[in-house]
Amino acid sequence: MRLWKCVALVLLVWHFPAWTVCPVWSPARANAEISRLQQQMAQWNDSYWKQGISAVDDSVYDQLDAQLAQWHRCFSDDSHADQSVPPISGTISHPVPHTGVRKLADKRSVQQWMRTRGDLWVQPKVDGVAVTLVYRDGNLVRAISRGNGLKGEDWTNKVRQIPSVPKMTKGQLANSTLQGEIFLPQDGHIQQKSGGMNARSKVAGMMMRKDNPELLRSLAIFIWAWPDGPVNMPDRLRQLADAGFSLTRQFTQPVKNADEVERARTHWWTSGLPFVTDGVVVRTGKEPEARNWLPGQGDWLVAWKYPPVARVSEVTGIQFSVGKSGQIAVVALLAPVMLDDKRVQRVNIGSVRRWNEWDIAPGDHLLVSLAGQGIPRIDDVVWRSTQRTKPAPPKGHFNSLTCFYATRECQQQFVARLVWLSAKEALNFDGIGEAGWRELHHAHRFEHIFSWLALTQEQLQSTLGVRKGEKLWHQFNLSRQHPFTRWIVAMGIPLTQVTLDASRDRSWRQLQERDEKSWRQLPSMGERRTRQLIQWLENQKVKALSNWLAAQRITGFTP
Repeated sequence: MRLWKCVALVLLVWHFPAWTVCPVWSPARANAEISRLQQQMAQWNDSYWKQGISAVDDSVYDQLDAQLAQWHRCFSDDSHADQSVPPISGTISHPVPHTGVRKLADKRSVQQWMRTRGDLWVQPKVDGVAVTLVYRDGNLVRAISRGNGLKGEDWTNKVRQIPSVPKMTKGQLANSTLQGEIFLPQDGHIQQKSGGMNARSKVAGMMMRKDNPELLRSLAIFIWAWPDGPVNMPDRLRQLADAGFSLTRQFTQPVKNADEVERARTHWWTSGLPFVTDGVVVRTGKEPEARNWLPGQGDWLVAWKYPPVARVSEVTGIQFSVGKSGQIAVVALLAPVMLDDKRVQRVNIGSVRRWNEWDIAPGDHLLVSLAGQGIPRIDDVVWRSTQRTKPAPPKGHFNSLTCFYATRECQQQFVARLVWLSAKEALNFDGIGEAGWRELHHAHRFEHIFSWLALTQEQLQSTLGVRKGEKLWHQFNLSRQHPFTRWIVAMGIPLTQVTLDASRDRSWRQLQERDEKSWRQLPSMGERRTRQLIQWLENQKVKALSNWLAAQRITGFTP
């Protein structure tokens, strides 16, 4: 389970380059952070190993353990103790120790490992709990939990209740020692979509419980090692399948190079399988004699794990922005992490209310994944810093009727309105975004959101450069010919496009002549939306803008 993390920690830190930078903390702060996280990890371990209860997802645990190791390297003379190693509570010695499996970071590492080896095979890395099965004279006489790899708990009575574990064997298997993974069967589980489902912890919990044998009967086993078994892998797989361990032959295939390993890995990651997996294992067909097996010494096999569907990242800052409608959006700035092929450095929290509910501050650690269309999202706050200082959101009252005109308090919403009016849904200006609008506003001190209409070609060219300024000047001039509906969308009228189309209003006068009853008859116009629209039409700043556009002879605004 969580064994041989030393290599895993190195690989995890490699995946989190931001963690290799030491925090700027005082010694007292560093001691407090390290001590508190150590205590939490110890509590999680105690619950996991003694009660079979996982209070935190396995991948989150691994990533926080890597963070703790990094803090130790930064601030402590003591090396980071591997807290994930189970306590030596088992009393039953394994006939053959569990070696564990070294984890490689990428395809190139797998290729280098394979270069000097032959007779190679790949298997899915089934996610469950490891066990030793001991057969003597054809009978299952002992089942031992993995424990620390040398000793474990006696699980014989529990394992005998798992239907897929044969009670009797024959031939070479009659006197054999097998190692494998007890797992919770799935119906077409696709790892890429569903992730790990915390399967390992669920199985551990089932095996820890002293009651409810029905749970045990729902489990199954995948054999991945037969120490001192047949030298020939096909013969080994055939005998295992004949004895009832059919999954091993079904999901073990020969490979010649890293490309073939990658294809198998991708196929199993994206296809429906009868178990949860967290990667693949590449192994040589020929293995050392069992008397030479020791924990951490299994150099004849390696694992190449799948990329995690979620990563833990430290919050480096909180950023606020006021949108065109006056709503304050909160964004968490993150230490960069990779999700799939996307570098994630920020994640949207939402409103100020949502931010307060999450209670996120710089120094906290978030679990982040990708939602639809690859948009980063927050799954959880997995760790909070000991010293938490939260910035204050922008002061002022902002709504859909504020900041049509530029003031010092209105900088963010005013620029957001400029960005909106240049969007495709509105006036569709190409080649100008937030930075460009800020530059123009700073240079020419806009009075309101349509002041740019008064800029000359020379002014635009002197501010943005000859080519860009000329292009934008042409777009500004052409916008005068846009339909009336484009302009009121640019103004921020609180109507959907469907409602606008249904109204067939093509002038400011027609909008003003409608009463509440008339608006309510249009699609998507409930009481709240109608009230909001009437307030917008009656707003003095909005009326002033309409008069200014009329003076500019914009379609639909002239009397």
